[in-house]
Amino acid sequence: MSEITVSRGRARAYLRLFARPGTLAFTVGNLLARLPMGMFSVSAVVMIAGARGSYALAGAVTATGLAATGVLGPWVARLVDRFGQARVAVPATVVAVLGSVGLLVCVRYGAPSWSLFVAYGATACTPNIGGLSRARWAHLLRDDPDALHTANSFEQAADELCFMLGPVLASFLTGAFFPEAGTLAGAVLLLGGMLVFAAQRGTEPPVRGRSAAPSPLRSPGIPPLLACFAATGAVFGSMEVVTIAFADAHGHRSAAGAVLALQAAGSCAAGLVYGAVRPTDVRLEHCLAGMAVLMTLPWAAAGLTGSLWVLAGALLVAGMATAPTMVTAMTVVQRRTPEDRVNEGMSLVVTGLLGGIACGSAVGGWVVEHLSAAVGYAVPAGAALLALGVAALTGAGRVPPAPTRAAPAARLPAVKSAP
Repeated sequence: MSEITVSRGRARAYLRLFARPGTLAFTVGNLLARLPMGMFSVSAVVMIAGARGSYALAGAVTATGLAATGVLGPWVARLVDRFGQARVAVPATVVAVLGSVGLLVCVRYGAPSWSLFVAYGATACTPNIGGLSRARWAHLLRDDPDALHTANSFEQAADELCFMLGPVLASFLTGAFFPEAGTLAGAVLLLGGMLVFAAQRGTEPPVRGRSAAPSPLRSPGIPPLLACFAATGAVFGSMEVVTIAFADAHGHRSAAGAVLALQAAGSCAAGLVYGAVRPTDVRLEHCLAGMAVLMTLPWAAAGLTGSLWVLAGALLVAGMATAPTMVTAMTVVQRRTPEDRVNEGMSLVVTGLLGGIACGSAVGGWVVEHLSAAVGYAVPAGAALLALGVAALTGAGRVPPAPTRAAPAARLPAVKSAP
């Protein structure tokens, strides 16, 4: 009976979120627009490699898009903070969709290789869709820290779900129909979802014009926190490369996607549970310590058993540390960033993660090639330990106290009107 009561209480925590007017509609639009984030890379690789016969070219094109997103993302987010979500996100999404369609056309009709880089680079204009949604929750729930914690946990679970389903959907479309089908469907979902999301003007954070607040990079605790995100990104990037190599070495390369999906499933489940409870005095260091411990499980499973299926179970458990870590880290970012620059702050987080993913992929690939796939699992474990060390030494992981109704001045930074 007590377990049923707890389950109902957890469900009510999420139902209360969507009882607020407009929240369900903007969430549906956001999820539709976010799903392609897990589709585009896989679709581009399949499409380019199939047409040009070169995985090296496909990898270089997608890596260029990743790097461009890391550079351009914070600038798009800064414009969103200054002019509003609908006024900036919709035109930026149109540019990104045109880039995806341009890539499709260039591949289809044999355009020069350099045109693929240009077209895919335009997709870097895609707004940080998860960040836009988190910014709405932060605005709507600014006086209810418990509900905001639940909302951030839901958003992290949604991230994991989209990155689980996106590659599967892309693989199905490109295999069942034609190589460009994944890119085309992703572009339609992105634009349609963003239009639905942007139409919900009642939940959009107000525009305050040009901010007098400093850049989030100058906010106390943010630079070391971004270093933590980079190390955490290295966990994700290395884990993906090493798992694919391990599955390939054991003759099950086609199962690598399903095995990695189990890690995301563990994170998704843990995120939903974490959002329904009310943790007290949880610091990022606690979550990173849990991640550092759990990331040793895949290393042990690969090294001691050599079984892909034992490894799959270890990844499922190890993934349960991801969502609580990311939710807590996002809470720190939201509270340390000036309110009228929160989109920029969260976009910088994505930049840190992308940089870490790229580095983790490179290091993981080097270890696999020169040592072994089993030894490669030491890389994500080491990256998690590095993130813990940065947080512990700098104190960046401490969650600042939530603002209250009684002290609005502590919550709202000074701003001045746009010229």
